[in-house]
Amino acid sequence: MKNTPKFARGQSEFYATLTQRVNAYFKNNNIQRTANTEMVVKTVFMFALFFVPYIFLITGTFPNLPVFYGLYFIMGLGTAGIGLSVMHDANHGAYSNKAWVNNLLGFSLNVVGGHAFNWKIQHNVLHHTYTNVHDVDEDISPRGVLRMAPGSDWKPMHRWQHIYAWFFYGLLTLVWITFKDFQRLTRYNQEGFVKRQNSSIRQEWAVMLISKLIYAGYVVILPMVLLPVGWGHVLLGFLLMQFVAGFILAIIFQPAHVVEGTEYPVADMEGNLENNWAIHQLHTTTNFGQRHKIFSWYVGGLNYQVEHHLFPNICHVHYRKIAKIVERTAREFGLPYKSKGTFAQAIVAHTRMLKELGKKPITEPAVVSA
Repeated sequence: MKNTPKFARGQSEFYATLTQRVNAYFKNNNIQRTANTEMVVKTVFMFALFFVPYIFLITGTFPNLPVFYGLYFIMGLGTAGIGLSVMHDANHGAYSNKAWVNNLLGFSLNVVGGHAFNWKIQHNVLHHTYTNVHDVDEDISPRGVLRMAPGSDWKPMHRWQHIYAWFFYGLLTLVWITFKDFQRLTRYNQEGFVKRQNSSIRQEWAVMLISKLIYAGYVVILPMVLLPVGWGHVLLGFLLMQFVAGFILAIIFQPAHVVEGTEYPVADMEGNLENNWAIHQLHTTTNFGQRHKIFSWYVGGLNYQVEHHLFPNICHVHYRKIAKIVERTAREFGLPYKSKGTFAQAIVAHTRMLKELGKKPITEPAVVSA
């Protein structure tokens, strides 16, 4: 990738101390950093949340159209749940200490229409490394109808993005599985990411195309063939499922970084960022709603974004416990530990940030020499 920024050297005492304390927590309590029984139960639940409604659909076991659409709605919850609580940990290598388990569960993204290989590059490599760095972190740039970073081009429509963004959030997974996966795989190959991930472009195209055809076959084509309802209802049900999943995923991930109080670090003329990687994460990441256990359970602990960004290889079921260690250590070193008390507060702060980013940037007048 061109113009890749470089993190500052030094400043290592904070992360070294934090890592030592977190490692001590697991060792002293004889706890594995990977999935536990709670995580296994959650995995079964999330897959059931998607496939049980699907079985009712495909067998025609629904009394009327409202129930028919309700089943697709639940499948949307299941799609988001698989992504947030299962696939996410697995593709970070945090679900198990066995690579084949992580790879198998990580492939659940392909089962629900995406492509795990693309996700690992976009999320693990780019977002987790260069969080909130414009033109590198693909979670914030470029976004077209949405302006998520001060460095992105401004368009007049952005004045209203804090109002219309919520509709486009619902299109996230639909655009992802039908367009972005193809665009990203092409670009990642051109930029050398495919080779650096020890894969081949032919293999990834084959896996992606086959898995997408299977997904379209069992989610769209098969219901159209087997069910007594018209194909239009099946298509609308599919779109409802995608809208629910996309909306949930967007409103969980966006308030963690595009939110009041966050920072958008800019490299200097030599391409150097101000902080090292760990401190960079503290400046660009925000927690929310940590006291709400049921909410945290469903969203895969991703309301503990600070802990996740600092320790992406630790299963999310442990974030609640290590959060106290992370916050205490950050405060001790005089570093920020950003958090919104509730999910609602995070959404409000995200909305305000969208509105702020929607304002036309003030440009300095050109200096004319005499």
